[in-house]
Amino acid sequence: MGLFDRISRVVRANLNDLVNKAEDPEKILEQSVTDMQEDLVQLRQAVASAIAAQKRTQTQYNQAESQSNQWQQRAQLALQKGDETLAREALVRKKSHAETAATLKASLEQQSTQVESLKRNLIGLESKISEAKTKKDMLKARISAAKAQEQLNNTIGSLNTGSSMAAFDRMEEKVLQIEARAGASAELAAGGSNLEEQFRLLEGGGDVDDELAQMKAQLAGGSVSQPQLPASGKTAAATSGSGTVVDAELEELRSQLNKM
Repeated sequence: MGLFDRISRVVRANLNDLVNKAEDPEKILEQSVTDMQEDLVQLRQAVASAIAAQKRTQTQYNQAESQSNQWQQRAQLALQKGDETLAREALVRKKSHAETAATLKASLEQQSTQVESLKRNLIGLESKISEAKTKKDMLKARISAAKAQEQLNNTIGSLNTGSSMAAFDRMEEKVLQIEARAGASAELAAGGSNLEEQFRLLEGGGDVDDELAQMKAQLAGGSVSQPQLPASGKTAAATSGSGTVVDAELEELRSQLNKM
């Protein structure tokens, strides 16, 4: 492949790319319909010209046919009058007009065929233009809908909803982590306080148990001697009376303990 062929191909490729990018579908559709309408105008003019030529040829053919018939009649008249020379001249004229009429008749047939073909083309082009206008409106509506959809998609794409939802998901995960840490801290705090409470109960419970064991030992071994203070008069009597009450309470307490 020569250098110039390669350059020519590159230039054509670039030009085609530029043309494709520059094409506006709506404008191209409008221009196509306009071009078809211009073709329709030219075709109508061609049909009108062909019909006019056909009519002229028809007129010339009729005239030539009429003159041929007229010279035929004159030849007959001259022959009837005995003028053979004049009859011969009339036949020559008749032949000339008959040949002209035959030529015009052949041309007239060709023109008739041409006019009929032009009429069919005209009707077909009118039908195509009508169809093209309908299709153009439909395509323009589809173009508008496609552009609106494309704009909507671009708008939705620029909203960046995905990253926003991802941020919400990350924040939700962080909240769950914080809640989990808070629950674990609460459990640890509760476990530590329970442990401390249990040890306090054990420590406090030992004193009570010791005291209770001492009371049981005292009850089993008899009353514990207490130092007696000297009493006299009413004080001694009161003490004696209160001692009886205390002894009764001790007896009742001993009875309750034996039942345990």
